[in-house]
Amino acid sequence: MIQVREIFDFCGNSAVEVDLNTEKAAMPRGASTGIHEALVLQDNDKTHFKGKGVSKGVEHINKTIALTLVSKKLNVTEQEKIDKLMKEMDVTENKSKFGANAILRVTLAICKTGAAEKGVSLFRHIADLADNDEVMLPFPAFNLINGGSHVDNKLAMQEFMILPVGAVYFKEAMHIGAEVYHNLKSVIKQKYGQDPTNVGDKSGFAPNILENKEALELLKKAISKVDYTDKVVIGMDVAASEFFQSEKYDLDFKSPDDSSTYISLSELGDIYKSFIKDYPVVSIEDPFDQDDWEAWKNFTVTTGIQVVGDDLTVTNPKLNQIGSVTEFLQACKLAQSNGCRVMVSYHSGKTEDTFIADLVVGLLHWADQDWCPCQSESLAKYDQLLRIDEEMGSKAKFAGMNFRNPWAK
Repeated sequence: MIQVREIFDFCGNSAVEVDLNTEKAAMPRGASTGIHEALVLQDNDKTHFKGKGVSKGVEHINKTIALTLVSKKLNVTEQEKIDKLMKEMDVTENKSKFGANAILRVTLAICKTGAAEKGVSLFRHIADLADNDEVMLPFPAFNLINGGSHVDNKLAMQEFMILPVGAVYFKEAMHIGAEVYHNLKSVIKQKYGQDPTNVGDKSGFAPNILENKEALELLKKAISKVDYTDKVVIGMDVAASEFFQSEKYDLDFKSPDDSSTYISLSELGDIYKSFIKDYPVVSIEDPFDQDDWEAWKNFTVTTGIQVVGDDLTVTNPKLNQIGSVTEFLQACKLAQSNGCRVMVSYHSGKTEDTFIADLVVGLLHWADQDWCPCQSESLAKYDQLLRIDEEMGSKAKFAGMNFRNPWAK
């Protein structure tokens, strides 16, 4: 039996939830959308959730998808066959007929029920689907300071994260992240007052600062206060496409447009290099516009740090943007077979569904990104990872300092 309903996500918008027998799945839509991703189908009825309602997706599942799947009498462990059938039913390139949000909720519920049918943990079932004999617990990349288009401060770059790579095991990484988070809160409160310690859609702090280096200074101070300078490094998600303007970049893009403040590609690259020199920055995501391939290539070669492609490489193959578990598994295996590591991150508008925690373990993902150690929607995922860690016991693997090459012997 398939039961579908509208529920609320973290941002107070509606989302689709699917019950399949005793398993359920509910996932967010995301605040930002890329130019290549699958379509999130919304009602566009301004009287219902200001046009963001998803009753059309609910209707598609109830009247078409559910009836077809039930009639085919496929076993819930046959994930690939079921996902292929839904893809054939939609026929569009970007899943605009039924909406990726509708198809996704069904494919996740199928995956959860498949694990229950086999009598195994969800992460183990996902590993089986991906032909992975081994699994690994991720190290969390805590998103602590937010800027960019998601928040109403002047900070251009989107996210500033800490990576507790010096931890020996996952639970220690969680402990380190939580301590730095609470100390950062006190550092921000002392310097900027109480208001900036409220957290936003991405769960991080958003002090009203303009200089990106000031965000790094705040992290550096919070890390040193708890004496974790030897265990914690810094990562960034710049989301440079958001402030790319006519072959230049505007680090003051939230103010009235003034082309005299634009900087060149090389000037932006020099800013990143100063960050790397002055702070323990070891990972930068989306440092340049998503279509500026040459800049990405040169930066990766010359800096030697980890360069993460989000808008550049995976705008569509993200799970909630490609539309099915099978397609996501195929995208991950393709990346991994070509020597790329895969990070998992959530979109804003998250729910308390914990599927992503089992996903990151089952697919050998060495890191998960964007989760701050506060708010129930984020903590639900972390708590699930702690349960998985407990279940794995002495067999649990954790990358730690070896995060650039987690499977090296």
